[in-house]
Amino acid sequence: MENRQPLENAASRQEEDWREQLDELSYAVLRESATESPFTGKYYRHNDNGHYYCKACNALLFESDHKFDSGCGWPSFDQAVEGAISYVQDKSYGMIRTETKCANCNSHLGHVFDDGPRETTGKRYCINSVCLDFDKKI
Repeated sequence: MENRQPLENAASRQEEDWREQLDELSYAVLRESATESPFTGKYYRHNDNGHYYCKACNALLFESDHKFDSGCGWPSFDQAVEGAISYVQDKSYGMIRTETKCANCNSHLGHVFDDGPRETTGKRYCINSVCLDFDKKI
């Protein structure tokens, strides 16, 4: 399914609609900013060539060309699709981080850090697998 269409008006959707659409863990992470356990997600060691989409709304988020193995336990990317991510300062757990959210539906995806590959962007988008769907390039 190479030509996915993002869900329209996703940001104004009611929480009960999200709860019906998403499984329990996906809802907890995407809508309540939980985190899946490290080294357990289906896309952590995933190396197929293709596109990663928001599991909640089908918005294109990342290309496989920008995925790398950071060893952190979650899928890591050095770059997001332009305009796909919104950024929010996160002061939870006694630290300051930058939370990443889907710009289309405002769902939590993970965080971005400045410790990625220096030879590319220097960024590490640390994303929960449960937030993603994948379509392989044919």
